[in-house]
Amino acid sequence: MSIKFPSDEWIRQWETLLNASESYAQAAANWEGDLVITIFPDDNYAQTTHIYINLQHGKASEARFLKSLDEKKAQFTTTAPYGTWRKVLEGRIDVIQAMFSNKVKLVGSMAAIQRTPKATYELVKIAGTIDTDWGS
Repeated sequence: MSIKFPSDEWIRQWETLLNASESYAQAAANWEGDLVITIFPDDNYAQTTHIYINLQHGKASEARFLKSLDEKKAQFTTTAPYGTWRKVLEGRIDVIQAMFSNKVKLVGSMAAIQRTPKATYELVKIAGTIDTDWGS
């Protein structure tokens, strides 16, 4: 059964899959940083949504919606319209290239991401394995 994106269930599933993934654990073994993903409205999504996840040494925790960006300050914040996030999660856009081209805007150290690109790719790849209901 498909899980609506974004939703509490989708976020919990992503955290569960990350914590069960040996490939993510290995790729992110040296990663320390939390992340806010902001989804902006577009033609297929009507609101601004913030997702928080804490990523430490190959493990994920505290994954949840934020009511506002003031609720939790993260080391990394990524922002893009809903349709761009869909393309990233479906593998139609390379997430790191999207950051370089500003399709996905990054606040935080791009150098840190470049030092462990496999962690970023695994994070997205695992999210992409979720049977997602895009609502369209």
